[in-house]
Amino acid sequence: DTNTGMHLAIGILTAYIGRQQTGKGQKVAVAMQDAVLNLCRVKMRDQLRLDTMGFLEEYPQYPHEMEAFADKVVPRGGNAGGGGQPGWILKCKGWETDGNAYIYFTIQGQAWAPICDAIGKPEWKTDPLYMTPKARQPHIMDIFGTIEEWLKDKTKYEAVNILRKFDIPCSPVFSMKELLHDKSLRASGSIVEVPHKERGSYWTVGSPIKFSDLKPEVTASPLLGEHTDEVLAQLGYSKDQIAAMHASKAV
Repeated sequence: DTNTGMHLAIGILTAYIGRQQTGKGQKVAVAMQDAVLNLCRVKMRDQLRLDTMGFLEEYPQYPHEMEAFADKVVPRGGNAGGGGQPGWILKCKGWETDGNAYIYFTIQGQAWAPICDAIGKPEWKTDPLYMTPKARQPHIMDIFGTIEEWLKDKTKYEAVNILRKFDIPCSPVFSMKELLHDKSLRASGSIVEVPHKERGSYWTVGSPIKFSDLKPEVTASPLLGEHTDEVLAQLGYSKDQIAAMHASKAV
């Protein structure tokens, strides 16, 4: 629903600019299906690649489960990133009891040497079986297994702090509770505190759009009937008439 509204807002702005340039307005419509489809561009690209190539190297099914490509339909990605680089969700210390003790780890070409250094496998940098993306792909899951073994005595935060020192693309998997209490998100205004007249202050999502000269403010919704008298007065009703409406429970 929200995604559809965002696409519609973009369309309205486009039509508005067009009207300024041409003097002609137009109707703007966005179907939810079309808006969601716009977010599936990568998978549609993969379908076109699969139709031509017959396989998708970065998917976890390649090369051990080639039958997954037999019907020429893009398979489910599972824990894979689904992009052009091999990526996987890896277990960290405490995963047995914490459903969020994971990191997302991507093996990008330029990061291969730093990855080898970080996990204590410097010999992989010159090993023909590991040196190139094509050489690594047949045993990519074994590589992820080795990285996961390195992670088993590290929390997701400890692991990410180490890996980022090597400029390795990775991220902890956050729970919603962790997101709500994340200091950086609160500092950036992505999570904001909103005062409410009845329920007190609460935290919610702020504006994802950041401006150099504007700070969007998120305010609480009005109480039921909070502005009834104000609206009635604007419509021309006198104080006595408004009081009579209240007395008769019309409002």
